[in-house]
Formats: sequence, C-alpha cells, structure tokens
Amino acid sequence: MNQIDLAGRRAIVTGGAQGIGLATAERFIASGADVVLWDINANNLDEAAATLGEKATGRVVELTDEGAVKAAAREAGAIDILVNNAGITGGNGKTWELAPDIWRRTVEVNLVAPYLTCRALVPGMIERGYGRIVNIASIAGKEGNPNASHYSASKAGLIALTKSLGKELAKTGVIVNCLTPAAARTPIFDQMSQEHIDYMLSKIPLERFLEPAEAAAMIAWLASEECSFTTGAVFDISGGRAVY
Repeated sequence: MNQIDLAGRRAIVTGGAQGIGLATAERFIASGADVVLWDINANNLDEAAATLGEKATGRVVELTDEGAVKAAAREAGAIDILVNNAGITGGNGKTWELAPDIWRRTVEVNLVAPYLTCRALVPGMIERGYGRIVNIASIAGKEGNPNASHYSASKAGLIALTKSLGKELAKTGVIVNCLTPAAARTPIFDQMSQEHIDYMLSKIPLERFLEPAEAAAMIAWLASEECSFTTGAVFDISGGRAVY
C-alpha cells in the first residue's frame, strides 16, 4: 500500500458503514486520519465503528433531511475532508415504468444529500482555508445506463455539482473532485436485477468488478494535500469502460 499522509485530518464519510465507504474509512485511518461515519443503517454502523477502532465514530443520519445533516455537522466539529459516498440504485426498470416516488428518492439520496452535506460543511472549510471534498458519482452518470435512468441522472447531476462547486471554491483552499466508478460488488448489488448486473460486467474491458479498496486508494489521494491543483475534475475508475 502506498502511503498517503492524512495525519491530523478529520473526515466524514457518508454511507461509511459498508462497501466503498467502509474501505475509504479504513484507508483514511491507515493514513492517519480520524473518521466520522454517517450512515442510515444503525446495525451496520455499529459494526463498522467497532471494526475500525478508536479513530472512528459513527452517527445515524438521514442525509436527505436538512435538519439532521445540520445537527450532525455541528456535532462533528471541524472537518477537513468530506466524502459523499452514500447512494442507492433505486432498482431497475424502463423510465416510463419507474414509480415517481422511486425516481425522486433516488435523486434525493444521490444528489440532494451531497448538496446538503456540502452546504453544511463548506462554510467551515472556507473559514479555515482548507478542505477536500470527494463525490462518488458513477460511470452511469457519463454514459446513461438503460433501465437505470433515475440512477444515471442523479449521478450525472453529481458530476455537474462537482464542477460547479469546484469553480466556486477555487480560491478558497477547498478542493472538490469526483470519481466515476464502474460497478463494485458491494451490498448495493442487492438493489439491482441480475440482468442489470450482467449488463454492467459486460461493459468492463477488464472483465471484473471494481474492488472497494481500489476506489479507496484513489479517494485517499484526492483527499490529501498532494491533490492541490486539480478541482472540479472527474476521475475515471471504470476498468476501461469510460470513453471520455
């Protein structure tokens, strides 16, 4: 493992109780950071915090609730790093067959929630003159997966949010970037049909799914001081699938 220096930094990782979020928390702690996990699943959160040890704490947060996010941000105190990782797929279906409530919930979790966390935490980063924000988007946000218009649209929106926020914060010391991973075999697969999982695998030239630790390695660099002249950027980690 290459060494990334996050000593003395304090990070929030949303959706940190499993998958890429948990792998990111592990990598951050190995790099010297303290990590606060925000997740909706209390059981998974307790298990993750216990596994990660004393440098990790957890809080149940409904990320689409502005009041809940504000309260959690106040409790967390000064934060140097925010990783907006929490997300849902919302299942699969043709656009005209997806229920409006599912469409809205997917956009709320995948796009509105990162906006709310940034809104709560960015002012403090600006005040301290330092911050790193990493948004976990998806290759679907670039290409638009069939039978996943809600998910694809939400992730495309997250890419655009990254670019806009990066420009707004360019002179503040706060850096904002995003990842566009191909599918990683995590519990989020439970929300997808097998047909859709097979479709995603068929599109990856490396012919395998992403490992969460591979995403965490890239996130750790983006969250570090060494990432100093890149903001509003989109980093592909799709096993060769992305064409731009």
